[in-house]
Amino acid sequence: MITGRPAADAAAGATPDDGVPRPDTARRKPLLAMAGLTVDFAGGRQHHRVVHGVDLAVHPGETVGLVGESGCGKSVTALALVGLLGDRARIGGSAEFDGRALLGLDDRTYDGVRGAGIGMIFQDPLGSLNPVRTIGYHLREALSLHRGLTRRALTEEAKALMARVGIAEPALRLRAHPHQMSGGMNQRVMIALALAGRPRLLIADEPTTALDVTIQAQILRLLRSLREETGMAVLLITHDLGIVAENADRVVVMYAGRIVEDGPVSAVFTEPRHPYTRGLLGAVPCLNGSRGALKPIAGSLPGPDDDLPGCAFAPRCPVASDRCRAERPVRSGTQAGHGAACHHPLIGCAGP
Repeated sequence: MITGRPAADAAAGATPDDGVPRPDTARRKPLLAMAGLTVDFAGGRQHHRVVHGVDLAVHPGETVGLVGESGCGKSVTALALVGLLGDRARIGGSAEFDGRALLGLDDRTYDGVRGAGIGMIFQDPLGSLNPVRTIGYHLREALSLHRGLTRRALTEEAKALMARVGIAEPALRLRAHPHQMSGGMNQRVMIALALAGRPRLLIADEPTTALDVTIQAQILRLLRSLREETGMAVLLITHDLGIVAENADRVVVMYAGRIVEDGPVSAVFTEPRHPYTRGLLGAVPCLNGSRGALKPIAGSLPGPDDDLPGCAFAPRCPVASDRCRAERPVRSGTQAGHGAACHHPLIGCAGP
């Protein structure tokens, strides 16, 4: 059973067992706040909605895990925030960073937010780096854009960033090209690039994809130490519930472009209220010695053209009723900040 760390203490501003003070989210203004965020993509003469009215907040110093199956809209939501979806996307609702509206900014204005305010680690580090440019070129370009350093200072700061993310022999590695680095080292380069502008919020989109478990653990330890050192907030996007359990204060569960459940990690993972969340947890292998069969969620995600007037999860849900198929549920929650958008929220432990 995935239980996570004491996120309830985090919500109260206490210091949990790992000794790291957590933010008092109940009394602090969010650093990032989304309300009713929608994303539509043009397809011929039609527009297809892939994100439906997402409400999400991240507070200073907090790590929020955004989880769900591949294709549920996690990455699209993040890219909408930083204006990287292109001209075919139509974005609605509102999104604010440190009290400043993000949606609708022109590219020049966005450049003042991307990197310096919001840093981002992309899913595919090798695909995100220019193969004909050296690692040093990438870092110096980012530092020049966000920090305005002199040429000599750029090189010294690039070396310092490489050392900070755990890359040995930084002077040598600055002369290397991406294909000459391992997957783990390229991911560390991506983290260094994200940190070049000293962001207050780091969006980590599947930061350990395609890495072996040893390198995964190193990358996650690095992100935790950087957060503790700098005080930045983190939006951690992943499909790996174990990563969220060990690294996040709160978790937001997304399905078919909608938020279906959210709350402190310990509450959501111990007593999930939405059947989809419980299904995700039931599909996770247990490492405590028991050898019970995994319980996959039947069916598949609906497509953007599927006309589902009620709950998007209803066709796959074991407790769906006629009301679920006809009426879209709204979020209802507890005083502890644990909420779910479900007509028949489940009560009690998810089981071993």
